[in-house]
Amino acid sequence: MNNSYGRLLYFVKPYMKRMIFAIFCMIVATAAYLVVPWLIKNVVDQVLTDKNLYMLNLVVIAIVLIFLIRGFATYGQTYNMSYIGERVIIDVREAIFTHLQRLSLSYFDRHKTGVIMSKLTNDVSALQTAVVSNLVSLITESVTLIGSLVSMLLIDWKLTIVTFVVVPVVLLIINVFGKKLRYAGHDVQGRIADITALLQETISAIRVVKSFAREGFEMDRFQVENERNFRAVMKATKLTSLLSPMVEFSASIAIAIILWYGGYSVVTGTITAGSLIAFLIYAINLSNPVKRLSQVYGAIQKALAAADRVFEVLDTKSEVVEKSKAKELPTVRGDVDFSHVDFEYSPDKKALKDFTLSVHAGEVVAIVGPSGAGKTTLANLLPRFYDVSAGAIKIDGHDVRDVTFKSLREQIGLVPQETVLFNATIKENILYGRLDATDAEVYEAAKAANVLEFVEKLPNGLDTVVGERGSSLSGGQRQRVAIARAILKDPKILILDEATSALDTESEKLVQEALDRLMHGRTAFVIAHRLSTVKNAHQIIVLKQGELVERGTHQELLAMEDGLYNHLYSVQFSSKG
Repeated sequence: MNNSYGRLLYFVKPYMKRMIFAIFCMIVATAAYLVVPWLIKNVVDQVLTDKNLYMLNLVVIAIVLIFLIRGFATYGQTYNMSYIGERVIIDVREAIFTHLQRLSLSYFDRHKTGVIMSKLTNDVSALQTAVVSNLVSLITESVTLIGSLVSMLLIDWKLTIVTFVVVPVVLLIINVFGKKLRYAGHDVQGRIADITALLQETISAIRVVKSFAREGFEMDRFQVENERNFRAVMKATKLTSLLSPMVEFSASIAIAIILWYGGYSVVTGTITAGSLIAFLIYAINLSNPVKRLSQVYGAIQKALAAADRVFEVLDTKSEVVEKSKAKELPTVRGDVDFSHVDFEYSPDKKALKDFTLSVHAGEVVAIVGPSGAGKTTLANLLPRFYDVSAGAIKIDGHDVRDVTFKSLREQIGLVPQETVLFNATIKENILYGRLDATDAEVYEAAKAANVLEFVEKLPNGLDTVVGERGSSLSGGQRQRVAIARAILKDPKILILDEATSALDTESEKLVQEALDRLMHGRTAFVIAHRLSTVKNAHQIIVLKQGELVERGTHQELLAMEDGLYNHLYSVQFSSKG
């Protein structure tokens, strides 16, 4: 039917025994339903015509037994297919989430968070219909169709041939509408993703929205996306609504022909009245599956649009790949060497050009420069969030591309400018640095990071829940929790990405004290906007448009009167004055 559907059914493989049992139940339930017209034939031809009470009793008992069997079979079918459907959705969702964890940061740079979330939620949920409801209908109606055809051939082969006249027309209609529904389904899922992305963006920036009094503007934006989604849904609905009556009308022509020809045959004595009634029931049974199969086909086509989007994620290759023979990085001292490193986010613009730098273990290196100079790029290359375009980065002589991600990143601590905390307790956020740490170790890390200074004033102390993204804490408090997390991790190499730039003076002092403790005895790369925070660095490197233009201590760089560092420092100093 479709490669995406085939791949989707691959997720059913672990539950194949349950699937076989469910299909068996479907066949039993459908077969029980197909026996009923034969019983009606006997009632008309023998009970009503011959007044056979014995046959009447048999038919009544048979009907009760058949529907009892059908009830048990329907239960077995429904329960097991629902079980399989739920398990498949869980497995697909886990597969996507696992794959997302392994993708490079560049994927997340190129795709909106809301769109990714939509694929993980809306698109995956849409697959459940394809796996459960549509698959059940597909099998059930197919068995009904085949069983009805066989029964019709046994009753009268001439009438059956008449029935087949309309089949090619129905198949053509289904095929044409199916393709259009597939495209319409893609459009619908895309519009849902756009709405999710807009919601995520607006809600996460709600303070900005309110501060600029842009509620009306955002409502207008949402209304536009909502209307686009409405139009896409109605286009798909229009196609679905047209498909069913067209198929039904085509089938009615066949039934009308059967009724005329069959009635003529009864009058001439070619077949019995009971046979004609049974044949008509099977013919209706035939038209109903054709109609339902057309609906199922349309629904599957729309579901496959969601499947295409899901598998698009699973088929995305990570741009940064761990080598198959990557080795564990042993415990390092902290010597770091950048050798003629080039890096580009896009082919037309290099973020770093021929960057070379040697850092000894335990040194503090400050990285300064104007916005867009390449400071954060350096921070992303060291833990191998991105791969260099040229050159090499080595830690204690080991190329970062030759070691495993886990062994590399476990020895590097990152404290970003925008602190990210999870909606958990302060203790759990600190424990993220090392999950097997003891309570005593967590306490010491919190103490070293000046976290206890505010935690002791909270009713639940370290067990206080911080809220989404740490919303219940101030910026300085969030930053200190992040530092405690890094202290607990105890990395040999630190990256501090403008860790104090967004803080007030009092918070900056407390955070800086915590950072000083954190940096002690470790190789540290400090990306700084406030140049006053890097005076004591062992060396300061100055970047401009991706190139290293100056290097030295604070005093050495200030002595260069025409230098960029001197200019940046003077601008900051004069603005404070």
